[in-house]
Amino acid sequence: MNTNPQRSGDLAAEVVQDASRLVNLEIALAKQELKELAIRNGIAIGLLAFGGLLCMLALLVAVPVAVVLLIAFGWTAVAVIAAAVWAAIYLLIGVALLLVGKARLRIGLPARTIASLKETKTWAVHRLRSTTR
Repeated sequence: MNTNPQRSGDLAAEVVQDASRLVNLEIALAKQELKELAIRNGIAIGLLAFGGLLCMLALLVAVPVAVVLLIAFGWTAVAVIAAAVWAAIYLLIGVALLLVGKARLRIGLPARTIASLKETKTWAVHRLRSTTR
């Protein structure tokens, strides 16, 4: 049993100082993790937008191209195949970008920061209990 009040006060001050330092480190970790998450999600949203645009262009460009080719060349297999190839290429690339963008998108809390906060809480509770004894 610790009977020295000076020693208890020093330990309490040390715990407060350590806790303050940990809070600053937690804030820095949260900022870094949120920055990484924002960059990752920004890229994912860009991929989703570009993929969606390509899918729309597949339909909005392929249909007029098919109509123009049909008017210009008559009802030929070449016109139908050209429009179908155009639409298929755009759709294939667009769907691939949509799938990659969806896979990269992460919505949620920063996992490392949450885990670190739980560890810090456990440490602080343990340290406070050991100091008061």
